[in-house]
Amino acid sequence: MTAVISDIAKWRAQRAGWQGASIGLVPTMGALHAGHEALLARARRENDRVVLSVFVNPTQFNDPTDLERYPRTLDEDVARARPYVDAIVAPPAEAMYRDHYRYRVSENQLSRRWEGEHRPGHFDGVLTVVLKLLNLVQPSRAYFGEKDWQQLELVRGMVDAFLLPVEIVACATVRDADGLALSSRNRRLSPEARARAVDFPRILQTAADPSVATTALRAKGFEVDYVDDHDGVRLGAVRLESVRLIDNVKLREGRS
Repeated sequence: MTAVISDIAKWRAQRAGWQGASIGLVPTMGALHAGHEALLARARRENDRVVLSVFVNPTQFNDPTDLERYPRTLDEDVARARPYVDAIVAPPAEAMYRDHYRYRVSENQLSRRWEGEHRPGHFDGVLTVVLKLLNLVQPSRAYFGEKDWQQLELVRGMVDAFLLPVEIVACATVRDADGLALSSRNRRLSPEARARAVDFPRILQTAADPSVATTALRAKGFEVDYVDDHDGVRLGAVRLESVRLIDNVKLREGRS
């Protein structure tokens, strides 16, 4: 049976028995869906051991209400992950933040744009907890979805800057049949809002430029935080029924 380990000392004892094995880490905040399952399946193919971390990280939430509402489904997550993993690490916040967040990782360029502009302090929390998890698990590879494009770029940069001996593996965004990117937040949408949400990726993909996309999204009833083109990718964040959705799509040739 897959071990669910909340005690850091017990995890370290478990990890010590895996010396010489390649380890794949899939870091999550739980509420697993098919997108997470795709990460776990790839990690299973590419490593001797697979670790899933489940930790709802309080330091990356700038809105306390958002943190309170974030789905917590550990029993379901364990059942879903069991075919892929050798261990599930699910520490409590007090174990991960013994310093009460006095020490943190900050990046002062890319993190200030897009998500960082609209969610102050978000990426300090993300990078800090990812560094903690990489130090704790000591994986050979860590798997991240491309849906969170900005997060992926920042994690790659942190790993390079701090000379961490881990490969960051980017995995393609997994979408429902209608094109909406899978997200743990989708379950908070009403059926009506879920049906409307599909317009978000469609407009990102088809609009001539970010301004046109923003106008079209607002016309469909979305509150738009941003739409921007950068390095061949169109990034967007919107709100629907107070649920915040982010996505990105690759731009066709000739569009910057």
